[in-house]
Amino acid sequence: MTAVVRIIIVDDHPLFREGVARSLREIGGFEIIGEGATAADAERLAQVGQPDIMLLDISMPGGGLTAAANILRMRPDQKIVMLTVSEANADLTLALKTGVRGYILKGVGSTSLAEILNCVAAGQKYVSPTLSAQLLNDLIRPEKRKADVLAGLSDREAGILSLVAEGLSNKEVAKRLALQEKTVKHHMTRVFAKLNVRNRTEAALLMHQTKSGLG
Repeated sequence: MTAVVRIIIVDDHPLFREGVARSLREIGGFEIIGEGATAADAERLAQVGQPDIMLLDISMPGGGLTAAANILRMRPDQKIVMLTVSEANADLTLALKTGVRGYILKGVGSTSLAEILNCVAAGQKYVSPTLSAQLLNDLIRPEKRKADVLAGLSDREAGILSLVAEGLSNKEVAKRLALQEKTVKHHMTRVFAKLNVRNRTEAALLMHQTKSGLG
């Protein structure tokens, strides 16, 4: 007899969340052991419920990718699947670097979703085909000019990176821009993903090199 896959669903749209839960129950082979609407809910439910798979949205209060990172620090073996409308390469790249096992677009049918979740439960990884093709194209394309890469940052991200490149800490940047320190950390995490760098030193170096080249 096939083992039942224990699922927790966290999405801040109740109708969507309930629809996914109902569809999986009707297909069979899944037990929905918890539901939530925020990153804090996801982190709490992961500890309390210990599910086979956490099914998370990205754009929930507190951030789905932030929740995923925190959950994986607590439970490194937890299988997490993002179910999202975001087709942004930065979100996909950050999700994969964080360690999620699946990245599915919300247009997926219920039968396909069930098949994917069963595959993830069995130890496989999954990325929606259109996104994996897009990511592959970006990887095999000739390397973009550094200025083009920096142009992909939002105005807020570029502003924060400029201050970091001047040697300011996250706390100092937050004070300068009247932001919370955790907001600065969130923006810097996205900067790392967009620039494909590992830390603030590499990000600052890239900005300095670009400015020198343009000067």
